[in-house]
Amino acid sequence: MAAEARTSPLALVWLIGGAWRARPGRVLLAALAIAVGVALGFAVHLVNRSALDEFGRAIQAVNGEADLQVHAVSAAGFDEGLYPTLARLPGVAVASPVVELTARSGPTAFTLLGLDILRAASATPSLVSASMGGPAFGAQESPFDGQALALSRAALTALDVRPGQEVALTAAGHTAVFRVSGALPGVGDDQKVGVVDIAAAQWRFGQLGRLQRIDLRLAPGADRQGVEAALRRILPPDAQVVSARTEARRSDSLSRAYRVNLEMLAMVALLTGGFLVYSAQALSVTLRRPQFALVRVLGLPRRGLLTQLFVEGAIVGVVGTALGIALGLGLAAVALHVMGGDLGGGFFAGSRPRLAFAPGASVVFLGLGVATALVGSLFPALDAGRARPAVALKTAGDSPDPRRRPKPWPGAALLAAGAAAAFAPPVFDLPLLGYGAIALMLAGGVAAMPWLARSIVAPLRRLKDPPPAAALAIARLWGAPGQAAIALCGIVASVSLMAAMGVMVASFRGSVETWLIQVLPSDLYLRAAAGDAGFDPATQARLAAVPGVARIAFSRTTLLRLASDRPPVALTALSVDPAHPDRALPILGHPRPPPPGVTPVWISEPMARVYHRRIGDRLVLPLANGPAPFVVAGVWRDYARQFGAIAMAEADYTRLSGDPTRSEAAIDLAPDATPAQVSVALRATLPAGSAPPEVAQPKRLRAMALRLFDRSFAATYALEAIAIVVGLTGVAATFSAQTLARTKEFGMLRHIGVRRRQLLAMLAFEGGLLGLVGVTAGMGLGLAMSQVLIHVVNPQSFHWTMQTRIPWRLLGSLAAALVAASAGTAVLAGRGATSASAVRAVREDW
Repeated sequence: MAAEARTSPLALVWLIGGAWRARPGRVLLAALAIAVGVALGFAVHLVNRSALDEFGRAIQAVNGEADLQVHAVSAAGFDEGLYPTLARLPGVAVASPVVELTARSGPTAFTLLGLDILRAASATPSLVSASMGGPAFGAQESPFDGQALALSRAALTALDVRPGQEVALTAAGHTAVFRVSGALPGVGDDQKVGVVDIAAAQWRFGQLGRLQRIDLRLAPGADRQGVEAALRRILPPDAQVVSARTEARRSDSLSRAYRVNLEMLAMVALLTGGFLVYSAQALSVTLRRPQFALVRVLGLPRRGLLTQLFVEGAIVGVVGTALGIALGLGLAAVALHVMGGDLGGGFFAGSRPRLAFAPGASVVFLGLGVATALVGSLFPALDAGRARPAVALKTAGDSPDPRRRPKPWPGAALLAAGAAAAFAPPVFDLPLLGYGAIALMLAGGVAAMPWLARSIVAPLRRLKDPPPAAALAIARLWGAPGQAAIALCGIVASVSLMAAMGVMVASFRGSVETWLIQVLPSDLYLRAAAGDAGFDPATQARLAAVPGVARIAFSRTTLLRLASDRPPVALTALSVDPAHPDRALPILGHPRPPPPGVTPVWISEPMARVYHRRIGDRLVLPLANGPAPFVVAGVWRDYARQFGAIAMAEADYTRLSGDPTRSEAAIDLAPDATPAQVSVALRATLPAGSAPPEVAQPKRLRAMALRLFDRSFAATYALEAIAIVVGLTGVAATFSAQTLARTKEFGMLRHIGVRRRQLLAMLAFEGGLLGLVGVTAGMGLGLAMSQVLIHVVNPQSFHWTMQTRIPWRLLGSLAAALVAASAGTAVLAGRGATSASAVRAVREDW
């Protein structure tokens, strides 16, 4: 029989099947916990992957199929004299000049391209290809007709026009009327793009002598890297070479930090599921200790017992992961339909990408789910293997010697390793070691639970004449710290996650609110409509003379592409006093006055981190009149632009760029003026035919910004709530299984006179005490984890810092609810176990 038990798969099936038939709910719960974690992570990955694919298609729709491109670093473009130089460059077969503008017709904005049709037909044919219903430039129009406008299907729908109709477009501050000539089928169905002749774009939108882009098609066999290197040597400062590789990196970096944070948070749900597997397997080992001892006595070796428990864990992992992948597909489809491709982050707002299945990712998540289940089964299996069969035949629960003190050093070592990892630098510009620090701290907190539970209970043992129920509960927790730790795993994991995320979100939101008050001190804010050139000096003078305006400060914001593989940074020209920049900007630290004769700029915190700049560093910016040197005079806080912003005095901007226009204005009202009256007067002051600007009060702007903040954290809240529910479900399952395992204990207590009411009171006290220990440990651990999130993960992910704000009321109410839930769960779980007859409960002892 021993040989058969050792070698026969049938014996393994019999042992596992018998255990699962006796407790099917526990196995199902563990599989569902793995499924939820895998589903969340896989769904987030699929949504992100689908959004990036769609964004890549959008870029491809605008850029065409060029092998390389030369882009202007700002919307002002570069001199078109660069075009013939690049066309003659060795290795370049075709060079296609492009004017690229943001155009608007009514409320609809889209990308307008001015193309040399003959050149573009060779370099980027999808941008000029004929539609299935007719040519992009119909037979009655010449492709060089200055009135012809070809639109993508999405643009035709958005503008509500058909071929043959006329439409007025506004771009770069100029308005012109075009005739819709046809569709662009080579552009994706969701991309709003228009194409006109390049001469018409330059002439009618004030772009004479300027280009925003040159598309290059390389000759067959040309050395791409050699051509790129040659381009970099000859390009002026206001142009840069862009390849498909750098564009992919740029688009990926737009949302990478947000995506990785969501995926890591989804992995926390999977980790919580792993703790639930651990709890289920640990209690399974406790319940089956006599069974394991019997088969060991009958000849099953220790290796066979370990194999059985690992196979159980693997089956739970495979079933849970397979269910999770199927559930993740459904969740991803729903998320794409309801929230779009940005999951609330605002990076791909308005997009509804198609779901893209990722076979490779499914294999990775399959491995993660199975590995999590196996790791959750590891320690219970080792514990079962160490048990002595003769003792285990009559013993269930912890070690038979309650005097054995749990060791604190495993938990302390993990916590120390987590603290050390928190000081590590980012890896691939991501806080991977920061997430590792959180995982190590969570594991350390759980590992320290047996020692912590006994340390907290120890003073209670010295109480004089406690109530009988309390005395029994204290004795139980003192004598069985291992089982207490199993119950505490789910509480500590859930509470620490809840506290860490709660503190981080409260700190972030509070810091954003404070920052919004600092940067929006005026009574009204005015911004030019998209596509307009802004307010010229004459318009600025008229706006300043509007009745009710006590003070008006104009500013200008433009985008600069300082690196081909990074998103652009915002350059803002505003009224700032170099001697007191803190009056206009939320300056961090101590600004440094610039040296004489050097123009100062103040960079945002993300700009300093992304481009590794410090106060005193020199900086060269490509402005419209050429590159200009600056010195970094200070760093300021900016939560609006994750990839960097630069502020300079508006007088310096006008002098160095030659651009006197402004795009925004901050307005302080006279004492007797009302915002509504002044808003109407400001709009009436603008020239006839210009698009109405946006006028808003700071209260509305702050409310809108906080709504966007809450929307961007909606997915975070959902993932956190699901992880907490999974953890608390594990707590309930743990209490239920532990009370079932203690049926004989309850029967013996009934024999010596303890009433059922007293047993339930003991369980309530025990559950409440466990909940209190778990909440206390979880809150402390969560506060430590929140500091890693605030001071490591967020700066390394989003490049900004914040001040810690602890939501005491929220954490206190949740802690009280969790303690009450633990006590209530213990009572509910014990009602069935304590209702059995005292004689029947101990009949096995006869």
